[in-house]
Amino acid sequence: MDIVIYHNPACGTSRNALELIRHVGVEPHVVEYLKTPPSRAMVAWLAERTGKPLRELLREKGTPFAELGLGDPDLTDDQLLDAIEAHPVLLNRPIVVSPLGVGLCRPSEAVLDLLPADDLKPFTKEDGEVVIDAAGRRVKR
Repeated sequence: MDIVIYHNPACGTSRNALELIRHVGVEPHVVEYLKTPPSRAMVAWLAERTGKPLRELLREKGTPFAELGLGDPDLTDDQLLDAIEAHPVLLNRPIVVSPLGVGLCRPSEAVLDLLPADDLKPFTKEDGEVVIDAAGRRVKR
């Protein structure tokens, strides 16, 4: 299965999503988007494929979101894309692309919706939260 993860190694949610992908036996293509930002066209495509407005892919925490006035609902997608292009940290993470779909995987276990679900093995996030129990079932929170 070919999977791409737009990843920030400094983000626990992103690290957990990456480990869940590897946990099911897939080695994804890892794009550290702060080092290699996706193009405007790719960001627009990712938003379209998630089925969510581009605005929902914006990250507020730890970014210049407020300083740039990005909370203004009258801003166009082109203006939002300008901001993401200038400040890639505004793109929320992790975004995962798989044959099963595209999603902003927050919380990290949302990535399981984009992965093969056969024969899951137990998995615990780095903070100790159980995501897949000993019986191979997803734990819902």
